[in-house]
Amino acid sequence: MIDQFGRSITYLRVSVTELCNLRCRYCMPAEGVCKKDHADMLTEDEMILAIEAAASLGITKLRVTGGEPLVKKNILSICRRAAAVPGIREVCLTTNGILLPELARPLREAGVNRLNLSLDTQDPEKYAYITRIGEIKDFWAGFYAALDAGFEKIKLNAVLVGGFNDNEIVSLAALTQQYPVDMRFIEMMPMCDSPEFGEDAYIPFTRVLDALPEARPVPKDGGVAKLYRLPGAKGNIGLISPVSAHFCGECNRIRLTADGKVKPCLHSNAEYPLKGLDLDGMRAQLEKAIWHKPKWHGDLDAAHRSGAGRNMNQIGG
Repeated sequence: MIDQFGRSITYLRVSVTELCNLRCRYCMPAEGVCKKDHADMLTEDEMILAIEAAASLGITKLRVTGGEPLVKKNILSICRRAAAVPGIREVCLTTNGILLPELARPLREAGVNRLNLSLDTQDPEKYAYITRIGEIKDFWAGFYAALDAGFEKIKLNAVLVGGFNDNEIVSLAALTQQYPVDMRFIEMMPMCDSPEFGEDAYIPFTRVLDALPEARPVPKDGGVAKLYRLPGAKGNIGLISPVSAHFCGECNRIRLTADGKVKPCLHSNAEYPLKGLDLDGMRAQLEKAIWHKPKWHGDLDAAHRSGAGRNMNQIGG
């Protein structure tokens, strides 16, 4: 479906849970989140119905997110059914990787095409700090399980945080020379749940290019990331700049929260409820959400916080 600004909306991000087995500082509170009543959340059948409605409007790519999607007990069934929806050509999943040793191969068998794994630092102490409760050895176990399961085009996501991991840009980028992966650096967004980060934490994607003068631009792969490659690398460096150089004009995505709200823009508080509706009702709400997708998300920086109205784990990272 085409929105009122001529963008073709083909990408749906579905959050299957707000819960997570980590507590990343830019994503959720230290105490976690209050578990909502089961009746307030989308059921598996409702999720699949929503995906069917979205596919009927031209959605072809699906990304399963959370919270942490792998803590969802029925995640394999959700992925298997989603991959079977007519019109869905690609099912991707974003995870912190902790549970991949048990689930990587079953996810592939369920129809998941590609994985994105979160890795903000390779330093064990800093990893424990940014995740509050995580151990980096668990990430690496999940990463190797994903490689062993045969996943190709794995993407590693690092949120750029000034004063925290900007001194690791070179070492993180070097992973593309060691493994067949893309390393993506994402500008930290001023969400409502990140008050502990001061102005210096928000650094532009150009800091990556400054640290990697040998990186050369390569053609885009259909996503919003600006792509570069290091000499002899097996994968690309991706730069995602929602703050310093927004890409709203080419945004092709909408989001569905675990409690059944369609968000046409991550940084808008506009939401369109789907829970309790039949296929036609969901389709009508999706049409409305797509048509009213805003032209851009407005100013984002340390002085202008996101208008999302939710923590990141409540939207879908």
